Amino acid sequence: MRKIKAGIIGAGFIGPVHIESLRRLGFVEVAGIATVSKDETKKAKELLSIPKGYDDYQQLIDDKEIEVVQIATPNYVHFPQAKAALEAGKHVICDKPLSMDSKEAKILVDLAEKKGLVNAVTFNHRFYPIIQQMRAMTQKNDLGSLYIIRGGFTQDWLLYDTDYNWRVESDKGGKLRAVGDLGTHWLDTVQFVTGLKVKSVFSDLVTFVPVRKKSRTDIFTFAGKETRPTDFDEIKIDTEDYSAVLLKFFDCNTRGVMIISQVSAGKKCSLTLDIFGSKSSVAWDSERANELWVGHRNKGNELLVKDPSIMDPSAKKYARYPGGHEEGFPDSHTQCNRAIYEYIRDEKFKEDVKPDFPTFQDGYEEELICEAILESSQTNKWTDVAY
Repeated sequence: MRKIKAGIIGAGFIGPVHIESLRRLGFVEVAGIATVSKDETKKAKELLSIPKGYDDYQQLIDDKEIEVVQIATPNYVHFPQAKAALEAGKHVICDKPLSMDSKEAKILVDLAEKKGLVNAVTFNHRFYPIIQQMRAMTQKNDLGSLYIIRGGFTQDWLLYDTDYNWRVESDKGGKLRAVGDLGTHWLDTVQFVTGLKVKSVFSDLVTFVPVRKKSRTDIFTFAGKETRPTDFDEIKIDTEDYSAVLLKFFDCNTRGVMIISQVSAGKKCSLTLDIFGSKSSVAWDSERANELWVGHRNKGNELLVKDPSIMDPSAKKYARYPGGHEEGFPDSHTQCNRAIYEYIRDEKFKEDVKPDFPTFQDGYEEELICEAILESSQTNKWTDVAY
């Protein structure tokens, strides 16, 4: 079988994650890589055993052998890189967020549609087997009418004032940091599981660490917990460490609340989701990704451990290993990329088959929700999402 040739832009934290997941598919070849500089590309090419390295991302895009461009770079360059790739006729897969604002995102949505190209945003949490099980249960009405959705995404890697990363700078990461980085994952997951769409928001954003110490030497993402800078500049921070958001959804009385934090000691990467319905409830935590708590009123509660032999048929295909074999963060990326690349391989885009993965349209709508959250925090009012 012919292998699809993919080119990766970016070799920071998430770039190698995508590369590993692509190699696990078997029918995709990571054929080339481009990074921030010629020297960094050379290092990444050798370290990751990739055939081609390019001086810049445009060279990668212009390579006729590259069929798919996968973007794993800082937020502020997503738009120009994705736009250039689409204009060159390449399918594009972009890490979240899709762009710095909804205007940029809409340009990408329209361009991808005009060109007839596959486009995707890697909201990988959809592809945890238990998340697929939760979706199946809500679709089958196992929970009844949905009353309350509660949860969030919490981490501790930016707890101290010596913790620094480009994401804290609004010109590189966007006006919303914690919400843009983590909240978009939670919001996408909630809407995917429930089938509900966010209508309006009421938000509170807080910066607990108003000044951070930026090291004068580069620190790899998440490595700040192991490295303490001794030579630094003090930088005033204009992005949030924490957010609390109340949610209303279209065409229902369901209510939601989301808590996002990058300063919660002990929480390493915890996306939690509790859904309370009129019949029963479910709860999940990404730090215990293979367990689903099911709550009842008139009988004992249950703990479903991921096992394809007992899962809903629609969720079963996302559990690649037997019960007792853990599947987590890397597996979710593999499953996400599997859905995208099988769609490309089978040329379903030529048949107008609806994608079973998050697209640029999903990324665009996440930008609209984020902008409503920001406006709400500034006006102290409920704010409708401007779809």
